[in-house]
Amino acid sequence: MTTDANDTPVWLITGCSTGFGRELAKLIVDRGWRLIATARDKSKVADLADNAQERVLALDLDVTKSEQIEAAVAAAKATFGRIDVLVNNAGYGYQSTVEEGEEAEIRAQFDANVFGLFAITRAVLPIMRAQRSGHIINITSVAGLIGFPGSGYYAASKHAVEGWSDALKTEVEPLGISVTCVEPGPFRTDWAGRSLRQTATAIADYQQTAGARLESTKKNSGSQAGDPVRAGEAMIALTQMDNPPRHLPLGKWGHDNVVADRRTRLEQIEGVREISVSADFPS
Repeated sequence: MTTDANDTPVWLITGCSTGFGRELAKLIVDRGWRLIATARDKSKVADLADNAQERVLALDLDVTKSEQIEAAVAAAKATFGRIDVLVNNAGYGYQSTVEEGEEAEIRAQFDANVFGLFAITRAVLPIMRAQRSGHIINITSVAGLIGFPGSGYYAASKHAVEGWSDALKTEVEPLGISVTCVEPGPFRTDWAGRSLRQTATAIADYQQTAGARLESTKKNSGSQAGDPVRAGEAMIALTQMDNPPRHLPLGKWGHDNVVADRRTRLEQIEGVREISVSADFPS
C-alpha cells in the first residue's frame, strides 16, 4: 500500500547544507515525507530534491535576514499548505574566554543562534496555531544547560534558547503544539572545522582552562562518539511520541553530564533553602 505524498508530514529544517540538518533532511526524504530544505545558499541543498521534486522545496534562508524568513515561510505555505515540524538547526559556535570575547563576534553569535531562531519561529507559529498542531524542535547543545570554559558566549546563546523554549511551551502546548530542545554532546559533524569561530586565548591565567579547551575542540574533531544519522533518527522518533519530552540530550556523554549537573544543582539549591525562605516578609 502506497502513501499519498499529500498525507505525509511537512518538515521545515534550517541549516540543511551540512551536519545535523543535512542528515535529518536526508532521512525525511528517504521516508517519503515532505521537506522544506533551507540553507544560506540553496544550491547546497538542491540535490535533496533529486527524484523527489514534488516533495522537496529547496530555499535560500539566512535566519538573520527577516525578508528571507518571510519569503521562505510564505513559499512553504503556498507549496504544501502546512508545516508540521520546524527544526531550528541553523547556527554556529564561538569560543573565547569571557574576558577576551570580541563584541562583533558575540553579537553575530546571538543574531544567528538566538534572534534568528526567535524570528523563524514567530513566522511559523501562525500556521501551526491555525492547524492546532505542530512540533518545534530547537537544536541547542549540552552547553545550553552547562557552561564550559571557553564557551561562555556560545553557552549563553543556547541557554537563551532553552529559557525561551520553556516559556514558549507553556503558551503553545494548549494549542496542540509541542516544543523540544535537543541538546547534543560531541558528534561527528565536523562542527569544529566548518561552524566554529574562535578568539585565541592570549591571557596566561586562562591557558589551563579555556585555552586548553579551545585547543582540544578542533584537535578531537572527527573522533567524537556521536553519530549524526542516529541523532536524526532520534529527532524523528520525538515527533512520533504522544507526549514528547521538553529535553532530549543526545549521546551518552551528553546525557550523563546533564543528569549529573542537574542532580548537583538540585542538591545545592536544597542546601540553601533556609537562606532562601528567610528572604520573605515574616508571616
